[in-house]
Amino acid sequence: MTVQSPVNSAAEAETERQQQVLAFLDGSNFGARNGGKRIDTHASMVFLGADRALKIKRAVRLPFLDYSTLEKRKRACEEELKVNAVNAPELYRRVVAITRNSDGALEIGGTGEPVEWAVEMTRFDEGQALDRAAASKTIEPSLATAVADAILRSHDNAPPADGESWIASIPTIIARNTTRFRNVRGLDEAAIEQLDAASRNLAMKLRPLLRKRAGQGFVRRCHGDLHLANIALVDGRPLLFDAIEFDAAIATTDILYDLAFTLMDLGHFNQGAAANAVFNRYLAQAGDENLDGLSLLPLFLSVRAAIRAHVLFVKSEHAGGDDAVWQQARCYFDLAGRLIMPKSPPLVAVGGPSGVGKSVLARGLAGLIEPHPGAVIVRADVVRKRLFGVSETTRLPKQAYQADANKRVYDKLLDMARRVLDQGLAVVLDAAYLKDAERTEVAALARKQGVRFVGLFLTADLATRLSRIEQRKGDASDATRDVALMQETFATGAVDWHMVDASGTPEQSLRNARAAMDSPGEE
Repeated sequence: MTVQSPVNSAAEAETERQQQVLAFLDGSNFGARNGGKRIDTHASMVFLGADRALKIKRAVRLPFLDYSTLEKRKRACEEELKVNAVNAPELYRRVVAITRNSDGALEIGGTGEPVEWAVEMTRFDEGQALDRAAASKTIEPSLATAVADAILRSHDNAPPADGESWIASIPTIIARNTTRFRNVRGLDEAAIEQLDAASRNLAMKLRPLLRKRAGQGFVRRCHGDLHLANIALVDGRPLLFDAIEFDAAIATTDILYDLAFTLMDLGHFNQGAAANAVFNRYLAQAGDENLDGLSLLPLFLSVRAAIRAHVLFVKSEHAGGDDAVWQQARCYFDLAGRLIMPKSPPLVAVGGPSGVGKSVLARGLAGLIEPHPGAVIVRADVVRKRLFGVSETTRLPKQAYQADANKRVYDKLLDMARRVLDQGLAVVLDAAYLKDAERTEVAALARKQGVRFVGLFLTADLATRLSRIEQRKGDASDATRDVALMQETFATGAVDWHMVDASGTPEQSLRNARAAMDSPGEE
């Protein structure tokens, strides 16, 4: 006679009770037969109704979460509401009970005994999740800027935390991913071991920097799972949802690790320009302190890609070997391998007189330059405003453009470029570079750093430049018609950079610049 253990009996009872709830919801207005939709994951079931959604935690115990009892699922629902209401109050309504009435019937939010708990959300068009948008069209700069701002607001609202647990968890995360990959048929064994060794070695090398950033307050209770499927476009605005609620320790990370999930996923969807726009907007708004933490990005980006691969390999396995999901997981695995070993970064300088289109070209180039997520843009106009302690659009007096002030600006450009290059990322410097000494100094910095240098000097006729200056609104540049006319008389000397015709459209200028970068002649 087989005697069933109390533990197994309790688990089976939980599963049976939850199956009854799922059957009830499948037959309600949330069911497919009545116009609803159900989405299952390894940890939850989401029922989509006409105007609302119910998310139920799956009655399971996994290595990283425990939803095995009704009370634990209730607490998880309450925590999910709490952590997500900060970023997406428009989506998260309440925690609601599924109850059994005295006649045995189930009801949503009834007065009977609770038999299950759910997070009630406002339904949004799942086709408006950012992963769907990224898969179907180019993400525009305005949306990329809004995504960066949403992430930054989330980080600004997140309380700092002790970073020791987070730092100690990194080798465990790497090992867990490697174990999963070793059990996936069809993956190259050498690639698995190479990714594992490179990740472990880099994590060890970066441990002092990780601890330093933790001491500076950069480890916080973040979203924790910011891939594109967890960013919803509601009324055109990006909202961060489905943050990790089941374990605060998993979501307590360096803010750049949180950002890295979004940057990595944009790269996966071949949205390099959007990734770079998010990256530069975040850096510009978050402050220069993060420049000295950028060497963490290859590790952070690669681990995030490996985690995504891990999750999707599990999903494929649970779906009976779904080939489409397996192929998607394989893409993330391959991406993780590339990200952990980034290419050497170049230093690019974009010069030319006012109105020639330097800033537009710098933004266009930055997302095309490796390593991912592209080059850090350092713009002289913005640096000048910060040195004088004013907002980007505040007009400065003429004294701010005297020789001594210009020297301070160009020295700051070089310093910021050095800091970024020291971290292994590319730089695009956006400044006039009308003086031979300024051009010589930036080329000398590249030689000292041991990186490739590309100097691009843009040209356009005066009428075009004046027209562009007159059309500017809300820009950091203080250049006027008089400034442009004065620059016509300025002796720039012999310019040994690539001369780029920028008199046409931004797309034409970008093509001309890319052709120049591919040609011989740079240092």
